[in-house]
Amino acid sequence: MTGAANYAEALFSLSEELGQSESVLADVAAVRDALSANPDYFKLTDTPSLSVPEKLSLISDAFASVGESVRNLLLILCEKHSVHIFPDVAKEYVILYNDSRNIITAEVTGAVMLSAEQIERIRVKLNQITGKTVNVVTKTDPDLLGGIRLAFMGRQLDGSLRARLSSIEDGLKNTIL
Repeated sequence: MTGAANYAEALFSLSEELGQSESVLADVAAVRDALSANPDYFKLTDTPSLSVPEKLSLISDAFASVGESVRNLLLILCEKHSVHIFPDVAKEYVILYNDSRNIITAEVTGAVMLSAEQIERIRVKLNQITGKTVNVVTKTDPDLLGGIRLAFMGRQLDGSLRARLSSIEDGLKNTIL
C-alpha cells in the first residue's frame, strides 16, 4: 500500500466508526477541490520560511469549515511535509467509500453533450447489468463524430461513429481485389 492509501484507509475506518463517512466524503472532495484550485498552497505548506506552528495555523484557518477528521489529517500531512499527497488520499478514500457501498463510476463520452434523459437511461441500464449503483460521469469529444464511448469496471465499449468507420476501413484494407 502507498502512503496515500494508508492514510485513506485510516480516515475511512475512522469515518465508518464515527458514522461520518458521507460528511467526510464531502469534506475530502472540498479540500481536494480547494487544493487543486490553489496549487501554490502545496508550496506554502512545505516552505522552510514558515515554522511548523505557523503552517499548522494556516491549515487550521483555511480549512476550519471541514470536519475534524479531515482537518487533523491535513495537519498530520503538513507536519510530515506531505500535504502534496492529499489528492491521492482523496482518490483512495472515494474508492474505499464506493467499494463499501457497491457504487461504481461509469464514464460516458459523447460527440455532443448527452441529455439528462439519455444519461439516466444509461445509468439505469448499467445498474441492471452490473447489479451496482452507478454514478455516470459525462465527457464530450467531437472527434467521436457520433455515438458514445463507455468505460466502467475496467471495460471499454466503443459505439462511436469514429470506431465504426475505423472498423470498416480496416475491413476494406484487408479485402483482396
